[in-house]
Amino acid sequence: MNPVDVSMDLDAVVAALAPIGLPELDSVAALQHRTERKYVLSLDETAELLRRMGDELRSLEIEGRRTFGYESIYFDTPDRRFHREAATGRRARSKVRTRSYTDADATMLEVKAKNHRNETVKHRAPLRSSDPAVFDGDDIDFVDRLLHERGLAATLEPVLRTGYRRTTLLHTGDGARLTIDRDLSFADPTGHRIESAGIVVVETKAGPGATQVDRALWSLGHRPVGMSKFGVGMVLLDPSLPSNKWHRLIRRRFDPAFERSVLT
Repeated sequence: MNPVDVSMDLDAVVAALAPIGLPELDSVAALQHRTERKYVLSLDETAELLRRMGDELRSLEIEGRRTFGYESIYFDTPDRRFHREAATGRRARSKVRTRSYTDADATMLEVKAKNHRNETVKHRAPLRSSDPAVFDGDDIDFVDRLLHERGLAATLEPVLRTGYRRTTLLHTGDGARLTIDRDLSFADPTGHRIESAGIVVVETKAGPGATQVDRALWSLGHRPVGMSKFGVGMVLLDPSLPSNKWHRLIRRRFDPAFERSVLT
């Protein structure tokens, strides 16, 4: 089966799932304080997972759509402090990004912090600036307040733009949320871009315990990986940056799968 057919097969599997609306999904699985587990799969491996669990999953549907475009811009200090914290596995670390929902023409400012218990807490607010790569005064205050470091936000600069298509699912048994991201692309501020249609990042989001989706992935031979779109994308575009915990993953799954180009 060629890659186009595989992608169409995954679309067909998603389309066959029972739908769920956003208000109902949020009422069951509104997880701003959560444990995340990520897996890197191929398109056909993802389709197999969904086929196996089809009766237990519902797919987010908004205005007849089940897959939605996302674009994020990540910010870091000039000395790449956030990247270094992530690469070296610092337990308490932060991430700052804007996230644009390309199908809804909306952009949010997000600050994600991982605490010493390995739990991720995400804070978000509508971006006040009209440019997703620039903060205005209110945006700066929001970031500084959440990171408890006055003046830090003013030093941040855009370092990475990511794009992908996301499908969001709910497991009806334990209320866990599952996201499926594909058609990944990464670009740096200079215009260098890499992209792949064959890689899928599957993420489970729930409390501290393993979800039923995690157990299904384990039974299929998949294990969680220390994967970060921010970290992996930065290293793929600039191999001089520390890769540390992502080095093996990049060599095995990411680097050969991406096509490189320059934006015009």
